[in-house]
Amino acid sequence: MAVTIHVGSSFPPEAERELGAGLAGHHVDRPAAPSASNLVAHSDDTVIEAEVVFGQPSPAALARSPRLRWIHLTSAGYTRYVGEPVRGSLAGRGIALTTSSTVYAEPCATHALALVLALLRQLPAALDDQRGARAWPAAELRQASRVLHGARVLLLGFGAIGRRLAALVAPFGADVVALRAHPRGDEPVRAIGPADLDRELERADVIISSLPEDESTVGLMSRARFERIQHGAVFVNVGRGTTVDQAALVDALASGRLGAVGLDVTDPEPLPADHPLWSHPRALITPHTAGGRADEHVRLVRHFLENLARYERGEALVDRVI
Repeated sequence: MAVTIHVGSSFPPEAERELGAGLAGHHVDRPAAPSASNLVAHSDDTVIEAEVVFGQPSPAALARSPRLRWIHLTSAGYTRYVGEPVRGSLAGRGIALTTSSTVYAEPCATHALALVLALLRQLPAALDDQRGARAWPAAELRQASRVLHGARVLLLGFGAIGRRLAALVAPFGADVVALRAHPRGDEPVRAIGPADLDRELERADVIISSLPEDESTVGLMSRARFERIQHGAVFVNVGRGTTVDQAALVDALASGRLGAVGLDVTDPEPLPADHPLWSHPRALITPHTAGGRADEHVRLVRHFLENLARYERGEALVDRVI
């Protein structure tokens, strides 16, 4: 069946070719200036006529779209769509909201594990020596190095990224615990609810956050929680910077309570050039690249087209949040 689809994002040529071929037979609307970012909301009047929207539509435009039945986001995050009154409006009108979490699970989980291993094995310190003094502090780095085997790893969040991360960590022989808003009991690792978080923070050797930003997660890693963590723990964040009290993180790092931090997200972004985290010897920072991969845009398009086929057949949509 032909569907009216609004595509508000632009993609590199290879992804555009696949998208064009996949949407043949449908009525497709594109804005005059499609967005190249999968994080910035775009507003265009053509959204109003669409049954399906692919991209990052503005909530205001969605509210004026009487024919809308399904929104598919080009991101894993969906913060602007789940706060009230937007969420209530979408749910009340029976509009489905899906994300691209499946696309980003593998690179984000891989990136988080890479940060953890780099910090445990003292790679930033070794790189500083390589590019600076060209020293050979073998005894010092060996003494500071740690392994994942036998460590207690606390995953903050157990969505697509958290689940993949648990699978990647498992072969290292770590004891993995996952925080979920509502544990179901069928998780492949031990799952805890928010009431048990403080206790687990006191026991964790490594804490990895993939939390999205919402009402329950903003500021979750507060000053009080950083004060509870085990001395020398490693903290990694590939979720959202707003879930962390960044000033408290800096203080915990300076005091030594945090042994090291790996941050792919900060608050704000980009991190200001004069921020102390840039120069801290036990901080490893990447510029919100955890979700990146060479074929990112092709995979985004393919994920949408696969979900579109399910939509046309009346099947359950993948990565549905509403």
